[in-house]
Amino acid sequence: MDIVKKYTNGDITIVWKPDACIHSKLCWTELEEVFNPRRRPWIDMTAAETERIIEQVQRCPSGALSFYHNDATPEPVEISVENLVELSKNGPLLVYGNLVVKDAAGNETHKNKVTAFCRCGASGNKPFCDGTHIKIKFEDGQPI
Repeated sequence: MDIVKKYTNGDITIVWKPDACIHSKLCWTELEEVFNPRRRPWIDMTAAETERIIEQVQRCPSGALSFYHNDATPEPVEISVENLVELSKNGPLLVYGNLVVKDAAGNETHKNKVTAFCRCGASGNKPFCDGTHIKIKFEDGQPI
């Protein structure tokens, strides 16, 4: 079962899906007053203006962080453009767009926005990236 956590400031709600997080660190290195992994809870919605928080959440490369306005019904983001595949340096393969990922047993997982696929071979959540590449110090060109 996927864990989903929500944090709100009254205007917006941030949705965090830890299983989708690739630990790029963009959230807390660029807005540490809001996103601080050394604090519990790690997201403090009172520490910055709503627009600044939205701006930072939109930079999340894996889609583990998303948001919705509290006065609107949350809906999944649908991308209607061609898919884009991007190789992140020393990290996962990022696929942008709407995807259906089918496992060996035929189970389907629907993904949209950005999906991070493991390249290091060490993820505990294959085929998806779980950030293990950071722990094992994976570098491009390394044999898997």
